[in-house]
Amino acid sequence: MQVILHTGAHYTDDDRLMKCLLRNKGDFAKLGIAVPGPGKYRKLLKDTFNALKEAPASPDARNILIDAMLDDERADRLILSNTHFFGAPRSCVRQGQLYPMAPERIANMRQLFPFDQVEMFMAIRNPASFLPAVFDTSPQEQFADFLGGVDPREVRWSETLARIRDAAPDVPITVWCNEDTPLIWAQIIRDLAGLENGEKIVGGFDLLGDIMTREGMKRFRAYLKSHAVMTEMQKRRVISAFLDKFAIEDKLEEELDLPGWTEQMVDEMTDIYDEDVFQIQRLPGVQMISP
Repeated sequence: MQVILHTGAHYTDDDRLMKCLLRNKGDFAKLGIAVPGPGKYRKLLKDTFNALKEAPASPDARNILIDAMLDDERADRLILSNTHFFGAPRSCVRQGQLYPMAPERIANMRQLFPFDQVEMFMAIRNPASFLPAVFDTSPQEQFADFLGGVDPREVRWSETLARIRDAAPDVPITVWCNEDTPLIWAQIIRDLAGLENGEKIVGGFDLLGDIMTREGMKRFRAYLKSHAVMTEMQKRRVISAFLDKFAIEDKLEEELDLPGWTEQMVDEMTDIYDEDVFQIQRLPGVQMISP
């Protein structure tokens, strides 16, 4: 069986992605793709991970988990989605390191599903907006304490992904930038389900309705109807063109209000993030979904 694990940086579009997967649940089931509701496995996996700290997984652990997740459903591909897979927001940054529990958790998955093909899908986000969002939910009152004295410009997603690869080198990783999600949403859903480009899914433009005016969406759908045959790349160019004209600016802009953070520093962190994305694309076993 293919066990597909989807997680992501907190405060990305993960909840919306889970809802989109569930909207396609019936159609996917006909293709042997299971999308169990999160209530069937999130707490179950968390409890199992805690148990693994005391003792290795029992030989029948895998079958018990599969039976609990699928009930009587049969599937060749199992999609599990959980933003908190690598830890709650309060534990996702330690001494400037993003998701320090990630290597342990991915190693746990390999132990639980030793003979299955495990794959990981993950959204990342610009630390210039990600770190302030997580800090807002942390118990620390000072941002310097939150980062353990580390300069925020030193934070790298590539380091986290490299540690995950070291912990489970046989687990392929697919990554995308949350900032690109509206342009590549349909491909993310198809890749999670293992579908070919162009295969019909429900909700392929879900995110656009959040960031594009009603008039823009109306014109966009009319354009798609009159241009029924387009490649994915052509669709992305069309989406970009419509967003240039009809985007809701307030939905695209993020206010960053941290003491000492200047516009110049945010720009610098964004440039570093862009360079880090380039480094991620060069990591062995890591595939990047780009617009």
